[in-house]
Amino acid sequence: MNLETIQFKNNRLIIIDQTLLPFQEKFLNLQTLEEVIEAIKSLKVRGAPAIGIVAAYGLVVHAINLKKQNLLTFQSLKIAANQLKQARPTAVNLSWAVERLLNAIKDLNTPEKVITRLKKEAIDIHQEDKSTCDKIGTFGSSLIKPEANILTHCNTGFLATGGIGTALGVVYKAFQQNKKVHVFVDETRPVGQGARLTYWELKRVQIPATLITDNMAGFLMQQGKIDIVITGADRIAANGDTANKIGTYSLAVMARFHKIPFYIAAPLSTFDLSLPNGNQIPIEERSSQEVLQCWHLEKEKYYHVYNPAFDITPAHLISGIITELGIINKPFNKNIRKLLNQLN
Repeated sequence: MNLETIQFKNNRLIIIDQTLLPFQEKFLNLQTLEEVIEAIKSLKVRGAPAIGIVAAYGLVVHAINLKKQNLLTFQSLKIAANQLKQARPTAVNLSWAVERLLNAIKDLNTPEKVITRLKKEAIDIHQEDKSTCDKIGTFGSSLIKPEANILTHCNTGFLATGGIGTALGVVYKAFQQNKKVHVFVDETRPVGQGARLTYWELKRVQIPATLITDNMAGFLMQQGKIDIVITGADRIAANGDTANKIGTYSLAVMARFHKIPFYIAAPLSTFDLSLPNGNQIPIEERSSQEVLQCWHLEKEKYYHVYNPAFDITPAHLISGIITELGIINKPFNKNIRKLLNQLN
């Protein structure tokens, strides 16, 4: 698993281009704010924790460029931070990361101190996420039986985070504990993060996996082939309602019908207590071409396409939320706040 998909060395931000996987492992050197924003928008980097880390490093890169032009001010960085936030609005880790950097420098008065502090804060976010993923994996692995068929959706491993992953981190930890795990991997249409990325990750570490189309999951549940469903999250409201990759809600509904435990795995930075429930979570709508290109219909103009990137899973469908401080059980309204208060 020792593939550093996000690197910051000698003031250079380097990421693996996830749009080329599994066919090509190509690393990109992001040298400007515009390149960082484009990489986030185009899914060259994706996964809520990874987006937050790259956005943080992107702000550092931008600060260094501004200093060279004698244009580095707090206001210029605030403008850049707002541009980064708009790149993908659903994943709260992005805004959380850039706000953390801005808060760290608001009282500094020299460009050198600003850049030094920004760099330290971004590196801390990256390193903390590695530790966070490890803890999520450890807590979550306690839910995995000695032999288990696990259903995943989208990609939640080392491509999506700064560490071993969230939901896939649970799988990796269970596998390291010599549990006999097998993963059913949803394709995750229309962009295929499961087919292209999750399956690639699992095969890289030799974890048994089977690829299925998204609309096969219910039948597998009916056949008794799924023991547990674990997904990641891009934003979690105060009551436990969860935004995640489109298709997650369907899995939660089917899991409830078939009495299969459905868990969310996410760092505490994914919680947004300013939102009482999932109705307030902004849902990103993406290009119609993502849907049309599956069928080589790029040139067809008469298709009307609806392409939300995320959906909302109501809290009552979720068995528990796996975090770096433990597993949050119901009632979520009370227990989420109780756990987050431990950070203050």
